[in-house]
Amino acid sequence: MGARTSTVVRNTKETDIELTINLDGKGNGSIDTGIGFFNHMLESFTRHGLFDLNISAKGDLIVDCHHTIEDVGIVLGQAIKEALGDKKSIKRYGSIILPMDEALVLCAIDLSGRPYFVFDAEFNTPTVGYFDTQMVKEFFYAVSYSAGMNLHIKLLSQPSNDHHTIEAMFKAFAKALDEASMKDSRIKDILSTKGSL
Repeated sequence: MGARTSTVVRNTKETDIELTINLDGKGNGSIDTGIGFFNHMLESFTRHGLFDLNISAKGDLIVDCHHTIEDVGIVLGQAIKEALGDKKSIKRYGSIILPMDEALVLCAIDLSGRPYFVFDAEFNTPTVGYFDTQMVKEFFYAVSYSAGMNLHIKLLSQPSNDHHTIEAMFKAFAKALDEASMKDSRIKDILSTKGSL
């Protein structure tokens, strides 16, 4: 069985992005988005999901971080969708309640092919480093709709440290996606009564 990989390139007047993902990786990668905290979050996603992920992103950061973060989300979602292929034998569902110090985050995923996104969290500060906290929701929205996944992220506690909250979200997303995309030898076809996802 070959590794499930995909490479997606997106070039616009606002961003220039090349991304490669291996869903069957070892947690290695190279991330360069020009936004230090965003790099850190994507590195956490890579490591804790055991994906191999390479991202080179250049965006109009002189405007703000919005276009770069949103477009990386779009490209990551497209790459996940392509790497999953026909979704034969995957578990389809994944979920976790993940702690990080005082932060506690629930993340649940259904790789149904039908995009839907629910985000229940608030932040205490407008930025972490050069990363706008309101872009957390925009990033995961872009991923979920590009990948065609049902994604729920809920903050179960209200910690004072937004760094911890956001990092818990990225790690929880990684663990839930790893579980949902995992192949199960008991599933011989597509896990759906319809026969397709």
